[in-house]
Amino acid sequence: MNSQEQKRLEAALDATLADGQLSNAEEKSLRQAIADLAGDRQALAFARNLAFRKAREHIEESPAHILRWLERIDKMIDNTASPPQHGGTDRGIALAFSPGEDGLELIQREVRACRKSLDICVFTITDDRVTTAILDAHQRGVAVRLVTDNDKRFDSGSDIMRMARAGVPTRFDEYDDHMHHKFAIVDGKRLITGSYNWTRGATRNHENVTVLTDNQLIEAFGKEFDRLWSDFKPR
Repeated sequence: MNSQEQKRLEAALDATLADGQLSNAEEKSLRQAIADLAGDRQALAFARNLAFRKAREHIEESPAHILRWLERIDKMIDNTASPPQHGGTDRGIALAFSPGEDGLELIQREVRACRKSLDICVFTITDDRVTTAILDAHQRGVAVRLVTDNDKRFDSGSDIMRMARAGVPTRFDEYDDHMHHKFAIVDGKRLITGSYNWTRGATRNHENVTVLTDNQLIEAFGKEFDRLWSDFKPR
């Protein structure tokens, strides 16, 4: 976490304290700033320490308000550091459902937490918010690979060629039938899968996103990705 990121986080915290209220808009902005730190334990620890320091500075002005504020900030950090688990915790299962943006946020969080490699195998990508997270990962040196369906690359709103032009290695299914997978492997350690298409429309559908850390499943999906990567030709 560099000094500019630290200053942005401090400004976000200060904004929530300026008028003595934590509005929905301020909470959403702050939640996003904290979500951007996913996977970086030192940065999350810095955020927590900064929140406590800010609380100490303002506690005498309005003790009850500041305590409520701190509890909400602390919960945001805890949720980012340890995503909610829904059964099967020995396999590291995290779930999200739509309608709503929980699925989007889970995908974004996993992509932002990626540090080494990101293999994406999806039918299409039209959600700019997901695309931005992928391009950010690519720009910070993550080895991103993308397998997708050839029929979707020139669709209205498709971000596939944008990522290919940005240098993301991309391969297309050129067969008559569709490459209809929706999965990604993060750092070879986490599997994102489910019915959720990586599109804005998916936030309105009844969909699911699951993140798994089961080694056997990751290995099986990794083999499928490598098979498709070898079978499909670079463009």
